[in-house]
Amino acid sequence: MPRKEAEVLGRGRMGEIAGHILRSSRADQTEVSLIHSVEGLTRFAANEIHQNVAERDTQVRVRVMIGKRTGVASGNQTDDESLAAIVANAEQIARLQPENPELSSLPEPAAVPSIDAFNEHTAACGPERRAAGVAVILDRARKATLQASGAFSTTQEEMYIANSLGVEAYHPYTVGTLLTVLMGATGSGYAGAASLDIDQIDAGAIAETAVEKALSSRDPEEIEPGSYTVILEEEAMADLLFYLGYMGLGALSVQEKRSFLTGRLGEQVASEMVTLWDDGTDPRTIPLPFDFEGSPRQRVMLIEKGIARGVVYDSFTAGREPGASNTGHGLPAPNTTGPVPTHLFLAAGNVTKEEMLASTERGIWVTRFHYTNTVHPVKTILTGMTRDGTFLIEDGKIRRPLRNLRFTQSILEALGGIDMLGSTLKLCKRSFGPFAVCAPAARIQRFTFTGTTEF
Repeated sequence: MPRKEAEVLGRGRMGEIAGHILRSSRADQTEVSLIHSVEGLTRFAANEIHQNVAERDTQVRVRVMIGKRTGVASGNQTDDESLAAIVANAEQIARLQPENPELSSLPEPAAVPSIDAFNEHTAACGPERRAAGVAVILDRARKATLQASGAFSTTQEEMYIANSLGVEAYHPYTVGTLLTVLMGATGSGYAGAASLDIDQIDAGAIAETAVEKALSSRDPEEIEPGSYTVILEEEAMADLLFYLGYMGLGALSVQEKRSFLTGRLGEQVASEMVTLWDDGTDPRTIPLPFDFEGSPRQRVMLIEKGIARGVVYDSFTAGREPGASNTGHGLPAPNTTGPVPTHLFLAAGNVTKEEMLASTERGIWVTRFHYTNTVHPVKTILTGMTRDGTFLIEDGKIRRPLRNLRFTQSILEALGGIDMLGSTLKLCKRSFGPFAVCAPAARIQRFTFTGTTEF
């Protein structure tokens, strides 16, 4: 099947745009963030492809510092007049801001590693290739008398960060994501995969998993809410870890005393089986070797054998804490959340999901979570619903499908209840940019469900 050519803006052209902005700025310090993206998306529902879209965009973001004031402006036009307007807007915003006595400086230049995360096949993937993958799922769904919906997307992105102190960083990457939900009259099943290389996404395997779950989920029965042993598949574990990072594994949340780690570094906060870290340079994730300030990302140990070891920093939070170092976790300005881990890893264990199942006397199997929301960040309480494959386990076997359940659970308590971890990690892409979680499946004791649904 013919491939389209990759649409690359390139380091040279992005450097020209950034250089023009830096030369025209009259601020004390100036930062330029450029993101050039080419995205393709094929959506399907009711066993038919109903939408194919493509978008090509260049986002320009300028941050300036004038004394102790800062301003940010953005746009997506790169002609000289538009760039001048963005710079002028950022400078005007800065002049209107109150002074921030803690504002220090943009990051100084530091060496950034070069990481190959750009796959030509993914970048050149067109709608025909995506449609072929979707067709495999639709064919399996029709044969099983199920209704398939989902999306197959490809992203090619180039990031370029520069500032007036000499920072200059460029990184291109690609990622493909295919996910589907198959619906029957009384049950549903989910499966999905993400990879830098679209050739590694197996539409047939995804279809097979989703069909099996949908057929096994027919005629679900109710179970009383309560505390249960659970086996969480990788997507469900990734949800818990992502929210844990957002709730309190960033330095600003600790400094503002809204983190569960405030005053607890060095303490046991999870099972000894839990070792959690963040590493944007690991090739198993969607690598991004620098942050949105152009600072190199560091590997940060967050929890080691259950003991809280550290949090991630950007230039601002490192500057307001004596002895702290910037770990390269700055988010796009303006940012009130502070730095957060963006490429989480939970160390794998030594058992398969089948072995977890066989050793579980009674419990609940969870495919994934849906509509998860924070309840209490300091206590790490999260609530949400199970979805697309929830089953009762008895005597080491899946006995029957269950109606979906609402959980209300402290994530730290869940991590404290882990007694088995899967031997393989799955790349679970998050919704924003290249952010991802690499997680194994897990068996957790005493997981709390607080309600049931009608489906």
